[in-house]
This record gives sequence, C-alpha cells and structure tokens, in this order.
Amino acid sequence: MAAFRPTGRTNMSIVSPWLTLGYVIPHLYTDMDAYQFYRVAPDGMMLVTTGLNLKEYSLAAVETELPALWRAFDRLKKKNVDRISLSGVPVASVLGRKKMREILDEGAQRTGIACDTDLEAHIATLQRFGVTKLALATRWPENVNTALSNYLKEAGIEVVSLRAQGRSLDQNKVSSPLADHELALELGRAALAAAPEAQALLLPGGLWFAIHAVPILEAEFGKPVLLNITSTTWAALNAAPKPLQQKPDPKWGKVMAGC
Repeated sequence: MAAFRPTGRTNMSIVSPWLTLGYVIPHLYTDMDAYQFYRVAPDGMMLVTTGLNLKEYSLAAVETELPALWRAFDRLKKKNVDRISLSGVPVASVLGRKKMREILDEGAQRTGIACDTDLEAHIATLQRFGVTKLALATRWPENVNTALSNYLKEAGIEVVSLRAQGRSLDQNKVSSPLADHELALELGRAALAAAPEAQALLLPGGLWFAIHAVPILEAEFGKPVLLNITSTTWAALNAAPKPLQQKPDPKWGKVMAGC
C-alpha cells in the first residue's frame, strides 16, 4: 500500500484541519459514521465521506458496487484527503481478504494515497494488542459472520465466541440508537462471558451506535473493545506524521487511549 501522504498541514490551525480521513460509506447517506467519528477523533481531524449504494449483505451486491467504489476513490483524491478507508466490514468479508487487499493496493496506486478498510484496520489494531483469540458480537446474518470469521482466520485471529442478532441491511439502517447501545451491551457481555480466553471483543458495524458501550464493557471485562470507527481512526492516526498535533480522549476506550 502507498505510504501516508502528508498534505503540508504541519501547524495546528483553528481554521484548517490538520488530518483528513476520506471514508467511503456503503450507503447513500452518512449518519452514525460521522456522529461517532466526531466523538472519538481528536480536535482538528476531519472526516470526508462519499457513498456507495449497497443493497444487501451479499457478494453479488458488493460486486455491483465496485465501479462506484473506483469513482469514490477518485472523488476523495480530488478532495486531497490524507488517507482513504472503505467502511463496511461485510463488504470486505464477502470479498475475502485476498480480493480486498488487491482492491486496496489498486486504490493506492490509482490515487497515490494510502487505502485501508475497517476490517484491515481491525486486524492491525488486534495485532497491536497481540490478540489471537477474539470474541465477536454482530447484528449480521450467519453468512456474513462466517465470512468475517474466515477473513480474520487468514490473519491468524480465531473467533472463539460469537453472539449475533441477525438482521438485514434495511433493518440495521432504521435501528434505534438506544436499542443498539443496549444490544451492544447484551451481545458483548454474552460473547465475552462465554469465552474467558478471548483477549478482546469486536463489535463491528458502521451503523451500530455502540461507542458508549465500549468503556462500560472494558471496565467490566478488562479487555479491549473495538468498533469500526475506533479502529479506523486509530489506523489513520498511527500512520500520520509524528508527533500527533492532538490525541483522542482516552475515555473512549483502550484503542483510542493507545494513539
């Protein structure tokens, strides 16, 4: 993948972001991704989003959107972002790790900007913590959970506990933030309790409002809890020129505290 490309914003300014993350959302709108990003990201970091129009959690639906993905990468290049990331763990999961990494490499060559995806950011974060055994909680159907587990296995990470409430993409789009917070606590606790050997918990899903569940679950179990937005933000900050001009608030959990 291409190296991190600094844009010349070397001094903190109240009128200019010092780090921009280009984020390709699988949907035509942005809501929970941005809402959660601006809570966990440090001051001066900006999210620049563009979207696909994913219809469902399937390989056929993802492949239909690949031409739009290249247009989204080109669009973010024109916005001069520092890093590009593809949101959507199901997208990467159903494509498989080999194909997903090929797409990221091609995107980096096409744009000259480092390209990432939430799932590869999760893997990098888990590897930083030395995690090889993982508890997983999702709002996805069995086929997505199986594909995700296989993807992680290729990276040397074993899912030792899984708790899921299978929903369609349309159902997840209209879910209640409060209900989702409570579901994150319910499924996260069940997944961790079922596997004491698990070294971390993954709560994937850009549409899942779970940031407030992270510090609660970490306090109860003493293990890192990862969300899409925390892993992807950590990866962007970790690749940025050092020292960071601002750091995120560690109250959002072990991932953010490690930036």
